[in-house]
Amino acid sequence: MENKEVRKSPRERLSDMVSRLRDDIVTGKKPSGDYLPSEKALAELFGLSNQSVRKGLEQLVGEGLLEKIPRVGNKVIAPPDESVTTVKFGFHSSVIGEASLLKLINLFQAGNPFVRVQAVPLTSTSSHYIGNYFEGGILDAAMMNYTDFRDCIENGGRELLEPLPRNPDMYPFLSDAFTSEGQLLVQPFIFSPLLLAYNRSHFTEKGLSEPDSSWTWQDLIRAAEQLAVPNERVGFHYDFYSVNRWPLLLLQSDVKFERNPDGSIRLSGTRMMEVLRTCRDIKRDMAHLTDGIATGESELLLAKGKASMIVTSFFYLNYLQNKRVPFDVAPVPHFGTPRSLLLAIGLGVNRSSKAKDAAAALLHYLTSQQAQTFIRKQTYSLPALRPAAEWVGEETMYRPSRFSLFRETIPGFRFFTELGIGAGELTRMNRELKMYWGGLHTDQSLCEEIESWSRDSRAPLL
Repeated sequence: MENKEVRKSPRERLSDMVSRLRDDIVTGKKPSGDYLPSEKALAELFGLSNQSVRKGLEQLVGEGLLEKIPRVGNKVIAPPDESVTTVKFGFHSSVIGEASLLKLINLFQAGNPFVRVQAVPLTSTSSHYIGNYFEGGILDAAMMNYTDFRDCIENGGRELLEPLPRNPDMYPFLSDAFTSEGQLLVQPFIFSPLLLAYNRSHFTEKGLSEPDSSWTWQDLIRAAEQLAVPNERVGFHYDFYSVNRWPLLLLQSDVKFERNPDGSIRLSGTRMMEVLRTCRDIKRDMAHLTDGIATGESELLLAKGKASMIVTSFFYLNYLQNKRVPFDVAPVPHFGTPRSLLLAIGLGVNRSSKAKDAAAALLHYLTSQQAQTFIRKQTYSLPALRPAAEWVGEETMYRPSRFSLFRETIPGFRFFTELGIGAGELTRMNRELKMYWGGLHTDQSLCEEIESWSRDSRAPLL
């Protein structure tokens, strides 16, 4: 092992040392009866003081993995490999920062030394990948956002998910979202509505009042025109083409996709088509206010003072941690009725997993008061457990003054399914709407394309 720890804080280096030693022991790399390197050698390897090394080794002694023998050393006393249960846990890579996931896994393993969590990044773009991973026994548990869950249910994957107990302390609207046929199949973990984040100093500089819940999209456009400074910053940045952004405008318009008797989508001549056309016009009006459409670009521009306002989520606010930007948050603008697109991430257990009990224990910990409060204190993400999300105490990081606004906006939260479409249809529609709003589809060709593939697939009425 090479010493690559020097850039981390002492606490992080100590956590790394304990985690790496624990992993070596429970996986058999350091078999029972072996001795660890001396405390001095470990101190040099991990860039720690002897006292810190001693503290970390005492933790492993307490977990039953080491025996401290005076004047001899630290002896490995781990059980044989068959006593260690490995849980293969699929996760979205972004949640490492959004919920300090790896730190939480380390905390879980510290209290459960005979369970090893193998974190498996979910990188597939297949719309059915979680169901495939569960059915093939590749994963014991997995992180699933709401779209993943709906896709799994729509494609016959309900029986792949282990029913879970409903926690009364979870926000009910989250538990309801992950429930099918009266059974909770995915435990809520973190969530976020879309919101507006803005640079307060830019508003002060221009003598403008800060955004509030009364703002319409026209209010935002007018303010953005005044906030923009040529060759210096844009007034507003919106990742318009993101599947986690554009449904907002449709939900705020109180429309649903209409259906033909056979269940296929009817778009031509409908109110939904009028709204899609309005969205195209809004995007055109905002063209001189935005710059780029790459995911994460909005937060980067706000952090660098290159954008005055952005539409974002509490998840993505984590990109602003440790940035010196005086930002605050407000509800997203609307068309008269305040509504916001709700994003939710949950945790599911593979019903046929051979490590089902250990996987359930991991999920129980990640949704516990301890873990959920850790998320609240260490990140901007909203924990699904109500007492944790609404925790009030001394903050250890900068937090916008209106961070708790989500509590007052809960009645306006909406999932994309309220548009009357399923997860598979959302994905296909996203491709067509990108072309339409980009000028590569006419009204007629958009309607023909969507109605054609919907008719061919005989989409059921939701």
